[in-house]
Amino acid sequence: MDPLPRTPFDAIVDPEPPEVTSGRVPYAPPSAQEYANQIRETADKLLRDHASRGDVKLMATALRELRYCFKVFAAYRGTRKAVVFGSARTKPDHPAFAAAEQFGKKIVDAGWMAITGAGSGIMEAGHRGAGRDHSFGLNILLPFEQSANSVVHGDPKLVTLRYFFTRKLMFIKESDAVVLFPGGFGTHDEGFEALTLVQTGKSHIFPIVMVDEPGGDYWKLWQRFVEDALLARGYISPHDTSLYKVTDSVEEAVKEVTGFYRVYHSMRYVRGDLVLRLRTRLNDHLLERIRWGFGDILAGGKFEQVDALPEESNEPELAKLPRLKFRFDRHAIGRLRQLIDTINAEG
Repeated sequence: MDPLPRTPFDAIVDPEPPEVTSGRVPYAPPSAQEYANQIRETADKLLRDHASRGDVKLMATALRELRYCFKVFAAYRGTRKAVVFGSARTKPDHPAFAAAEQFGKKIVDAGWMAITGAGSGIMEAGHRGAGRDHSFGLNILLPFEQSANSVVHGDPKLVTLRYFFTRKLMFIKESDAVVLFPGGFGTHDEGFEALTLVQTGKSHIFPIVMVDEPGGDYWKLWQRFVEDALLARGYISPHDTSLYKVTDSVEEAVKEVTGFYRVYHSMRYVRGDLVLRLRTRLNDHLLERIRWGFGDILAGGKFEQVDALPEESNEPELAKLPRLKFRFDRHAIGRLRQLIDTINAEG
């Protein structure tokens, strides 16, 4: 159990207006009531625009699904969660099933909870290891194959969704780590989406781990494709390979997930600066090493250790955490991950 709550998703991904970023005006974000008014206004505009019944139904269903998901997860906001992906077709006697079950148990032993798609195979394995009390299920309505596994069936932390896009949003919004075991199109879809959202800065940064069965080569083959077909042809940056880890060891996967938050706690953009909240203050030697070794990720200015900023007053529970503040070049997410790794290793 992490005694410090997670950072609100909107504090990470919502860009501030240019006049705020430049510091020309004070900024007070809209209240929840103001946002609710915007939802009502948008609904009225749909009818004014003569939107089709199908379009209105889509929006109403998506909003209803998201509201209910927010309600379910709200009671567990202070607990770190890892989402586990993998094939629904993996049998219980397969080594990957055993590895996923072991991961679920070990991550709960570390004080975390597990989220899966609630189906069979790897999803059921993750839930078996985590146990019903520590499991969330985000099920999807399909014409075949997908029904909630026996671990989470009937549990209040199980939500069944109609749309993949609302389900995928909740996976990323509520997770502090993404862990992928061997799987098919859906597993790769979730993995590449997580990588894309982190790489483009549309999500908070978090560990992404690909776990093979012991001695397996499934994700090693995937990594070879990434290196030979993407990296070698210049479609990704060399630093982007720091955004994920491939391993065939459950122990190493758990260490990668939990170790990411050893010193680093969370991030937030304030007036155009990136603010990393840390569990301990950096010593002078490490701060100088960061200034010397990571100057290439700056879009101006320098790295500064600061206290909580006035704009972070809506998170008073994090007020005592020290901060590392800098003007970040948002093209350098891979290097940001390397910076966080350095802080965790030496802080």
